Amino acid sequence: MGVVYAAHDERLNRNVALKMIADPSGDASARARLLREARVAASVNHPNICQLYDIGETDGQLFLVMELLEGESLADRLERGPLPLPEVMGIGLGILTALESLHGRGMVHRDLKPSNVFLTAYGVKLLDFGLAREAEPAFIQTNVPTLAGKQRLTEPGVVVGTPRYMAPEQLTEAVADARTDIFSTGVILFEMMTGKLPFQGKTALQLFHAIVHDVVPHLGGSAGVSALSRIIHRATAKLREDRYQSASAMSQDLREVMLIADTGAPAIARRMTRLVVLPFRILRPDSETDFLAQALPDAITASLAALDSIIVRSPLAASRQNADDIDLAELARRLDVDIILTGTLLRGADRLRVTAQLVQAPEGTVLWSSTAQGTMQDILDLQDQLTRRIVASLELPLNEREQRLLRHDVPANARAHEFYLRACQQVYSPNSWAIARDLYVRALEEDPSYAPGWARLGRVHLLIGKYCGEPATEYAAAEDSLKRALEINPDLPVAHHAYAQLEVSIGRAKEAMLRLLDRLERSSDPDVLAGLVMALRYCGLLEDSLAAHEQARQLDPTISTSVSLTYWVRGDYEKARETLDTSKQMGAAAFVYASLGLVDEGIAILEQRERTVAAQGEHLRRNMLAAFRATLTGSPQAAALLESASDFPDPEGLYNIARSFAHIGQPQRALELLERAAKNGFFCYAIYAHDPWLDPLRSDQRFHVILQRVEQRYLDALRAFEQHAGSRVLAVGRRR
Repeated sequence: MGVVYAAHDERLNRNVALKMIADPSGDASARARLLREARVAASVNHPNICQLYDIGETDGQLFLVMELLEGESLADRLERGPLPLPEVMGIGLGILTALESLHGRGMVHRDLKPSNVFLTAYGVKLLDFGLAREAEPAFIQTNVPTLAGKQRLTEPGVVVGTPRYMAPEQLTEAVADARTDIFSTGVILFEMMTGKLPFQGKTALQLFHAIVHDVVPHLGGSAGVSALSRIIHRATAKLREDRYQSASAMSQDLREVMLIADTGAPAIARRMTRLVVLPFRILRPDSETDFLAQALPDAITASLAALDSIIVRSPLAASRQNADDIDLAELARRLDVDIILTGTLLRGADRLRVTAQLVQAPEGTVLWSSTAQGTMQDILDLQDQLTRRIVASLELPLNEREQRLLRHDVPANARAHEFYLRACQQVYSPNSWAIARDLYVRALEEDPSYAPGWARLGRVHLLIGKYCGEPATEYAAAEDSLKRALEINPDLPVAHHAYAQLEVSIGRAKEAMLRLLDRLERSSDPDVLAGLVMALRYCGLLEDSLAAHEQARQLDPTISTSVSLTYWVRGDYEKARETLDTSKQMGAAAFVYASLGLVDEGIAILEQRERTVAAQGEHLRRNMLAAFRATLTGSPQAAALLESASDFPDPEGLYNIARSFAHIGQPQRALELLERAAKNGFFCYAIYAHDPWLDPLRSDQRFHVILQRVEQRYLDALRAFEQHAGSRVLAVGRRR
């Protein structure tokens, strides 16, 4: 609508810019818009906003006198391609700093786009306020004068601005506010990272539909890129209440990400390759080698999972797929993958033939096919060949650390590797945990320096101690094994994950949280985030627990977390029911349904799960489930059953036993166990403070002492969380 000339101010001897209406005889509102732009620019004095010097009129034509900028627009810069990550964040901060000042004066820009962002040697300058208007009253600071002569210059139903950068509310006639500019800033950040716009459409209607309904693609890569991606996702949320509520809040997260972002070569963000290795198909059953059908895919997956440049799904996620009739489109949709490795195994005499294909989904294009033969002594070499061929064929950009990880943690001999692979296949059933433990021990006898063997041994000791063994003995063995693993390889992810689970179980939830935050700084690992869901809940940091789940699901939509318990503790019972993993969280399911008034459904779930865990030999969990069922049914056996379950070692489970005692009218026993639960590491303050089943205890002084101790530990964990650099990675996905 306007045209800008370079000019020279002879009175002050300086170069300036003159802006005037391109066609003075055209749109009658153009003059009013230019006048409003002058008023907006004059009301804001900020180094990131182009300065207005004067306003004048000649021959009936209005003109603005503004500072003449030297540099280029962001639009011109983007013509040369994406920007390096540090530059993206620096420009983003400049835009947001300008918006802070503009929004502070009660104004919304409404037309943020790269051509209105000018890059100078001294920083960013925000231009063109022709479409600016006052924000909703809730987003205008108090004691800030509004612009005189406020009037509506846009007719109802008319879309103004630049569509590809618009927020959904600009297309649906909702009133724009500060969060509208935040949405546009998120779009600009995405374009700077990728060189492309997030919303596409061949027609205006297709484009508008994409803006209102489509989600901005996820940007993977380094920890900095992933963290920036989460900022963009929050900024471009469809609902304004889900976005950052101010430019300053978004700026704060951007500054925090700058502390973890890499500052090397430009980061070209793209959708990372997502791969799953399917269980191999056995062509001729053989008891000696059939375990490799699952073990080999697991081992390949474990090697690839250490790489930041690829997202790998667990073979278990594809276990329901019929290997004889693979529906690539359905599998790709369900697991969100675009590359699939399939394979077959055939043993003849003492030779094993492994055939593998790397397939692109959903098209079914075969990228390569490979056949290799060898003895059981050659399995390690076959596994390594397949892993390296996947890396080479996908042209994965490996840094020095990733190259080292691919060469690291190799067992000393084939026999150690075989024992290890056999053990890994026994951990999926509680009935086989003792077998797995013994096989890991044999692998480590062959190679005492094999770190993954020690890590897996520690994890199986933890499982046995928690569900079906002697907790003190097994937990001690678990900690010894995990320490050995980390002495050999301090950066081994599986060891840190298992150690965090152990720490949560033995009363060190804060330490587990800090360990996982350390891991989160190094890479965006969905397993780390899943562990944080539990650790943060134990510490009482519920909003952060939910944020960890959301980020884990962004990275791996198939991952299972304990988020339903977080929702339940928070009092959001419907959401807790929606997110239940009923194959793993039967005790939680019972309380969730009971909290919704669906007691019969909760009892039915407990009965089903009791039968399952009894068959698997998990007597500790079986006793606890029976006790919970008796509590819900009002059985006279409830107290005795709860007492038999009171040795359950997990502190969150112990809390649920304590609340059950309170519910059946046993307040003294409830207080004793509640004190143990808090001492043993479950100090989620919100549930202690608000759980209705604890109401019979609230008049007892002992309860208030317990509550004070829980609050102190919660506040201590909160301080530790806020001081830890890794919390900044998580914070960008959390509503403040």
